[in-house]
Amino acid sequence: MTLRYAYFPGCVAQGACRELYQSTAVLTQALGIELIELKKASCCGSGTFKEESQLLEDTVNARNIALAEELNLPLLTHCSTCQGVIGHVDERLKEAQQNDPAYLSQINNLLQKESCSPYRGSSEVKHLLWALVGDYGLEALQERVTRKLSNLKCAAFYGCYILRAQKSIPFDDPYQPESMENVFRAVGATPIYYRGRTQCCGWPLSSYATNQSFKMAGMHIQEAIDAGADCMVTPCPLCHLNLDSRQPEVEKVIERKLGLPVLHLPQLVALALGIEPKKLGLEKHIVSTRPVLEKLGI
Repeated sequence: MTLRYAYFPGCVAQGACRELYQSTAVLTQALGIELIELKKASCCGSGTFKEESQLLEDTVNARNIALAEELNLPLLTHCSTCQGVIGHVDERLKEAQQNDPAYLSQINNLLQKESCSPYRGSSEVKHLLWALVGDYGLEALQERVTRKLSNLKCAAFYGCYILRAQKSIPFDDPYQPESMENVFRAVGATPIYYRGRTQCCGWPLSSYATNQSFKMAGMHIQEAIDAGADCMVTPCPLCHLNLDSRQPEVEKVIERKLGLPVLHLPQLVALALGIEPKKLGLEKHIVSTRPVLEKLGI
């Protein structure tokens, strides 16, 4: 049976991290996963809408979820921040169905005024990581590997939102996660463990406390390097921006050369499926991914 999802690509993957959008499309096509992109979806708010109004965040994301519900499909995202925000809204609104129907009616009335479908609570919000681990399955993924990543040591960087923004998450422990490491094992890579893998990358601080943000990112990258990592792998494009795109600036702040490649999760998995690096946008990273490809003999 073909896996089908209502695809919520988010903002960053369609802009600053276009290679994530590109590699997600290539990977899912290779695995036979069908994505129906939600072209009418709007930004999840990245956690900032609620600073103005909880009702605003809930209404905007009730609409996003309702677009998936129209298709009778789970909503799939490849951004940890989108997963955390939309997933938490979905939890809150499903609780409101039971405990505060007046609040949900208020949201659906606002949606109706904009000619939008109401939120019904009939869908799921699922990150690509959960889809790979829980729906596609690690054994099935392992069977599709044609380029085993045997020589590659990968340090997962989960970040905050995918682990702890929701009250519960599928297939993992929010404080001692293993899902990324299990994916690494399935594609033949060696997981590297280090202290900062479940901590904040520093991105939320970057607009008003830049040095502190870069010190946080630098600390995580240093720890991964010191633990022997050949690369970092993240399920979040915002983490990728702080860890890869800003790594040269991070180096200046911490006064240490780093040079650690940071891959998006679908890029790593797609490499193991034998897909060519050019199709995955690996040349678009700020920190060169050439050392990773050389390790793999590509």
